[in-house]
Amino acid sequence: MKRFVLCFVLAVLATAVPAAAQSASRDREKQPNVPAGKTTSGVFTETRIFPGTRRDYSVYVPAQYTGEKPAALMVFMDGATYAKPDGAFRVPVVFDNLIQQGAMPVTIAVFVNPGMIPATKPDAKDRSNRSLEYDSLGNRYAKFLVDEFLPVALKGLNVSTDPKQRAVCGISSGGICAFTVAWEKPDQFGKVMSHIGSFTDIRGGWAYAGLVRKSKSSPKAIKVFLQEGKDDLNNLFGNWPLANRDLSAALQFAGYEHQFVMTDGGHNGNAAGTALPDALRWLWSDQAKTSPAGGEVAPNAKPTWTPHPDAVERTDVAHGTIEEMPTWESKIFPGTTREWSIYVPAQYRKETPAALMVFQDGSGFRNPKGRWRVPVVFDNLIARGDMPPTIAVFINPGHDRSKNPDPKAKPSNRGFEYDSLGDRYARFLLEEILPEVEKKYSISKDPEMRAICGSSSGGICAFTVAWERPEAFRKVLTNVGSFVNLRGGDIYASLIRKTEQKPLRVYMADTSGDLDNPFGNWPLANQQMNSALTYMGYDVRFDWAEGYGHNADFGGAQFPEALKWLWRKEKFTPTFDTKGDLRGDMTLLKLLVPGQTWEVVAENLGFADAPCTDAEGNFYYSDMKAPAVYKVAAADGKKTVIAKESISGLEFGPDGLLYGCQGAKSRVISLDPRSGEVKEVATGVTPNDLAITRDGFIFITETKDKKVTRISIKSGEKVVADTGISRPNGIAVSNDQGTLAVSDSGGEIVWTFRVNADGSLDSKLPTMTMRLPIDPKGEFKFNAPPPYLAASKGDGMAVDRAGRYYVTSALGVQVFDATGRLCGVLPKPKESQPLTSCLLAGVGHDFLYVTNGDTVYRRKLKVE
Repeated sequence: MKRFVLCFVLAVLATAVPAAAQSASRDREKQPNVPAGKTTSGVFTETRIFPGTRRDYSVYVPAQYTGEKPAALMVFMDGATYAKPDGAFRVPVVFDNLIQQGAMPVTIAVFVNPGMIPATKPDAKDRSNRSLEYDSLGNRYAKFLVDEFLPVALKGLNVSTDPKQRAVCGISSGGICAFTVAWEKPDQFGKVMSHIGSFTDIRGGWAYAGLVRKSKSSPKAIKVFLQEGKDDLNNLFGNWPLANRDLSAALQFAGYEHQFVMTDGGHNGNAAGTALPDALRWLWSDQAKTSPAGGEVAPNAKPTWTPHPDAVERTDVAHGTIEEMPTWESKIFPGTTREWSIYVPAQYRKETPAALMVFQDGSGFRNPKGRWRVPVVFDNLIARGDMPPTIAVFINPGHDRSKNPDPKAKPSNRGFEYDSLGDRYARFLLEEILPEVEKKYSISKDPEMRAICGSSSGGICAFTVAWERPEAFRKVLTNVGSFVNLRGGDIYASLIRKTEQKPLRVYMADTSGDLDNPFGNWPLANQQMNSALTYMGYDVRFDWAEGYGHNADFGGAQFPEALKWLWRKEKFTPTFDTKGDLRGDMTLLKLLVPGQTWEVVAENLGFADAPCTDAEGNFYYSDMKAPAVYKVAAADGKKTVIAKESISGLEFGPDGLLYGCQGAKSRVISLDPRSGEVKEVATGVTPNDLAITRDGFIFITETKDKKVTRISIKSGEKVVADTGISRPNGIAVSNDQGTLAVSDSGGEIVWTFRVNADGSLDSKLPTMTMRLPIDPKGEFKFNAPPPYLAASKGDGMAVDRAGRYYVTSALGVQVFDATGRLCGVLPKPKESQPLTSCLLAGVGHDFLYVTNGDTVYRRKLKVE
């Protein structure tokens, strides 16, 4: 891999040389006899699209503008960064010089900052809306610009409506925002400039490469300039250099006019600012040539293939046997049949369970004269002790004979079975195939002794099985894996970075000559996978070679070495490199304690809910079926009964009393934790969960009635604070008391509100987007995302002292930072039961407690 990266960097730096030569360019300095434009400033607050936000902006009008002829337009996100006269970009100065030279048209520049939600409560902080506005896909921000903001900012100015005369630009998250605006409204903006763009998984931006490729038959009328730094970020959201290269490769494939420049530098505007004059010349030139450096790979070479010495049959080694199995008719994949066989090593003894390795596209792997030669390699490695006695299952994809009765026909169900995400194929192996194997042979139940392998679509299939069932398979071997958009596999690199590390050992092989087609760029996709696995501390090895193609030549030659590495006995010690995470990036790697997992606090309950804590860290919860409310002492874990009540939401108020939700009794109650005395606080409500402010307001979610209600502890007054969320459920107040968050168990959004001094709510925004479960019964369409369930089952919420939000859901505990960006997901402790709520409690409030059906669990965290 190192040789490939070096070749790539040398190639792209050649493209960047002209920009580097501009470091002392006169274009970035005020020049005598060059008239200076005029910049005016303003504040924009009147928006319905981002309610409650205010933003500063400024407008540059060049000296050459007269108003008689429409001027060109260029809009800059993070506007203050670009407008600063002594900053990295110095746009007004550069515009003055280039307009005077005729290198770009007379152009009005609008510099607009992201929105900020000003706090109205004492001690609360203003809240940035930047990530929601910039990182989100869709047309929300584009509509804001076109329909709300620009008519005000450009009032009185004559600006062209021709999209070829209108450009949009941004840096980092502003870079992907600029691309999104043009992508959504190419009739408004025909030119895009992105600097170190965040085409990663902050809020789903990784998907653009696949979307661009799908537009090949009808590309959008946009011209795109991409600048990236070779030392840019590699963090919980993605690998910026690889992501920008991937987008460039997609633009090249789909036929877009674009330029990609890889410069020195990291996640800042220094290199981009130096290159800005030449970038603007290219963007505004009608004769500019496309320079798709991001899609370049080394020339496709096909070295002469020779088998590895361990892939050559030896007479002094005992040979295993191949047993042909009866044609299998599947119930999980109804209507399909498939051929399969089993390899049994000579060393197999029934009394000693053998290791297991399952091969997709089994016929190709078992061929003793092919590239893989699994029986031969197994014979040699097992005999030498480089791997344990291992039974191999060779299984072909399913075929529907009603569609094609030809026994030699290509299996009709291969793409569906192999490329689809979710647990369907894993279930097929575990519920249908392996029980048949176990009828004949003794195989280990230890997941460390079970491996799975595949090539191309079989490669992503192998990874999916282990990803979904790490309790059954913990070793994965994949060659030229199809981690692309055949059926949504391009999401894996993002999922890995935001999911608690799974106990997998992964071997990968790919080459520079692999595929680049409508579904993705295989070399870049595999590099993205390796980068993600490495970032999350997986035991991973990635073998790379120049040339070759989408075949088994390189992978087959490496196969014996791959098996030795995969089955090696030494223990792996993970290492973590989080230097690419910015100060506000709350990666799971900094939250989770190595070696710590869930531990039981209480079990065999009727139904656990309503976790709560006090200042000392004592933990409280309700068994709704007992019914009872319990206290678990932080010091010694002693459990006592507080009251015989069933409560679905519980929290301490500022007066030291507990307040609880009793939807079945249509009331909110207070509960004295010392005496157990219960009093009614409000009736005629159907509360599910609650959050309490320090100034005495109780906010409850009334899920069935689709509303949030505010109750005054002092007066008992009830006021409907919000309506419209489909199933409002969990609820929490930020540490500074200025923000209220509400989960929607019927959708995918956690909504946030500004809490005002009088207890009213406004500035309602869809700040957090939950990860959704895959629908196992849904339609897995080709070249499309997996089918997701519409409901996240977002439930109880908690906030830690660092400002993270924890939201329970069907997938587990989803963790968000204070700006609403998903940091990661912690799987449920008990998968078979609902995860209803969570809380930070215990000494130091460093334990995350969850109520999971009939059990309460906790785990230690590193909460900054």
